[in-house]
Amino acid sequence: MVYDYDLHTIADIAPIGAAEFRDRPALGLVGGEHVDYRELELQSRRVAADLYRRGVRKGDRVAILSESRPEWGVASLGIARTAAVAVPLLVDFSSSQLREILAHAKATIVYASTKQRPKLEGLAITALPIEDLTSMSAELDRDAAELELPRPTPDDLAAIVYTSGTTGNPKGVMLTHRNYISDALACSAIIVLNPRDVLLSILPLAHAYEYTIGFLIPMMSGAFVQYLDRPPSASALMPALASVRPTIVLSVPLVIEKTYRQAVKPALEKMRAYRNPVLRPILTRLAGAKLYRAFGGRLRFFGVGGAPLDPEVERFLQMVRWPYAIGYGLTETAPIIAASAVGKTFPKAAGPALPGAEIRVADERPADDDPSRLVGELQVRGPMVGPGYYLDPVRTAESLTPDGYFRTGDLGYRDERGRFFVRGRSKTMILGASGENIYPEEIEAELSRCPHVEEALVYGGDEGLVALVHLRPEAISEALAKVKAGVDQAERVVGELLESIKRETNQRLASFCRIRTVEHHPDSFQKTPTQKIKRFLYPDRASSR
Repeated sequence: MVYDYDLHTIADIAPIGAAEFRDRPALGLVGGEHVDYRELELQSRRVAADLYRRGVRKGDRVAILSESRPEWGVASLGIARTAAVAVPLLVDFSSSQLREILAHAKATIVYASTKQRPKLEGLAITALPIEDLTSMSAELDRDAAELELPRPTPDDLAAIVYTSGTTGNPKGVMLTHRNYISDALACSAIIVLNPRDVLLSILPLAHAYEYTIGFLIPMMSGAFVQYLDRPPSASALMPALASVRPTIVLSVPLVIEKTYRQAVKPALEKMRAYRNPVLRPILTRLAGAKLYRAFGGRLRFFGVGGAPLDPEVERFLQMVRWPYAIGYGLTETAPIIAASAVGKTFPKAAGPALPGAEIRVADERPADDDPSRLVGELQVRGPMVGPGYYLDPVRTAESLTPDGYFRTGDLGYRDERGRFFVRGRSKTMILGASGENIYPEEIEAELSRCPHVEEALVYGGDEGLVALVHLRPEAISEALAKVKAGVDQAERVVGELLESIKRETNQRLASFCRIRTVEHHPDSFQKTPTQKIKRFLYPDRASSR
């Protein structure tokens, strides 16, 4: 859709939506009632009036602590219409983290869901039930009409987003209205929505990826967003897909990777005909068609972001012509800065820079595994880059180059066609014994190709690379059954399984980045909302064993 209306801030979205799309459905729960665009405008206006009546003024911070639901969007738009600053909070934050974040942000009010409110007990903050926002009193309409609410400018703060990163404690990322709107408009180059589109939302709205791509763009386009009111497990997701039949789904690699490894690949490998190289492509495409039907049969855009996509899974998606797109970015860039549209993806590539994003590769040096490639830190500037970190001028200054580029902390390169490839985080890169740059994320991707591996984490030990491996739940029992061993022999069987995983993986790795030790990690790794492992939690734990 071409956005030919006057859109400058998040506060403009609800009034424009009401005028452009009227009684079309805007937000709803899967299997539940929905809010249309006129109701969305009315409800967000009531939220703004209520906040103003409670003393909220321009620049004040109002937090949102809730699972993704229609009221989350209502709260966000209402906060914007008071020119206040939203503080979206991840539901996986602990009570102690929430206490620190709310104090740091100086939030005065928090919209909280019933499930999350117990975390706020004992805190000196006004907690309002978010579930009530779609049924607020019509008396507020008079207040809204009489009040002269301040209007935000494009350069006013829209949100302070506290990240739950892979390398440390949460930090408050400042994002302006210009950051969000410019990124949403830039992303329209890869995702063109219209009022006929239906989006099934399965990711947290507190994350910039889902908020910009899964909320702002649909609301700018007249699309219908439906929320899954529970974690996207297979038992919950598949019925929702069949019910909603979405045209748009945003995901992280783990969702489609698990679907492929647990459902598609085992089913294919059970077929004797699959061993025939002539029949294999035909059977693979049939499996892809079956998966497409399971997703509702109308999917035209499957967005993947948050982490690199496993190469084997990407090859499958390309072979079956899955309508997927790849994006790369950070919370600090609101979030997308590079992306490939459906039909234009390239293996392992994040894609070219979005319009308005200037990306460069700084401090280049030849890659150890491919000297023809010059790898360096990816740096970016443009209207989607936020002004820095809230109340942290030191970190803000460290994140910017003298000429105004944001240091992403990611290492990568650009090919001759302008496509960017991300190799890994500079903070996680391991220096090899002879000075080689080793990217643990790439080794972890190779480990995940092993059929018994659910997920893995690699770090540098005293005597070489160590891999922590979480096995598939069925892997140990299958291995025991295969050798007809009892439970009392599980430790030996697991040890043999880990050795075979190491041998299989090392055969595919360059000599300088081969794994020295593989250790069993019995529990799932703790993850960020985009399903990246919180790396900082594990190496110390592993080394202390």
